Amino acid sequence: MLGEASGEAAENTSTIDLSTFERTLSLKEFATELRIGDIFHFPWFTPIETISPTHTVGKGRTNLTVIAPDILQTDTTGTPFASFNFRQVPSGGPGVSVHFQPSAYGITGTASYVISFLLSVSGPTNLSISGSVIGGTVSGAGTKTVNGNVAMSVVLNNVMASQVVNAAVQQREPGGSWSWFSTSIEYPPLILQVAGLEG
Repeated sequence: MLGEASGEAAENTSTIDLSTFERTLSLKEFATELRIGDIFHFPWFTPIETISPTHTVGKGRTNLTVIAPDILQTDTTGTPFASFNFRQVPSGGPGVSVHFQPSAYGITGTASYVISFLLSVSGPTNLSISGSVIGGTVSGAGTKTVNGNVAMSVVLNNVMASQVVNAAVQQREPGGSWSWFSTSIEYPPLILQVAGLEG
C-alpha cells in the first residue's frame, strides 16, 4: 500500500501501471454483442471520462465524492491516490462514488456504461460495488472479496442521456486497507457476431 508522502518525500512515490489491474467482471459479463448490420456509434473503445484524485469534476454534473479517506495524495510525481482503512461512518464505511451525466458529453440516446474503479487492496477485503439508474438495470453489483490490483466494475444498462447516474465502491466491514486511483466511464466493449460463425 502507498503511505502518506508530501513535499520532497512525494518525489519517491511509485507510479502505478493502471492498465495491469485485474477486472472483477469478465469481458462476457459486460460486453455488448452486435450482429453485422447493427448500428453503433464510434468511438466505443475509449473512455468517455476518467475521474481521479487530480480530476474530480467532469462535464455537467459528473463529479466525485470521496467518503472518509485516510489520505488523499495529489502532490506526487507517482500516481495520485486516496487510501482507506475501515471505520464506521454515517454512510456505512469509507468509499468512492462517481456521478455521471451522459448528456453533458453530447450523448443523446439511451446507452449502457461500464464504470470501473481501479483499486489496490492489501489482503482479502470485502468491498461493495453498486450503481443506480432510473428505468434501467445494474449488472455486476454486490459485495466482492478482492485482493491486489483490481478494476471493480459495474454496468449501468439503458441509461437515458438526460439522467445523472452514479456508481460507488464502499467498504462496509473491517478488512484490509485499500487505495483508489481512478474511475473510468466507458461504453461496454463490442463483440461482433457473424452469422453462421457463432460457437
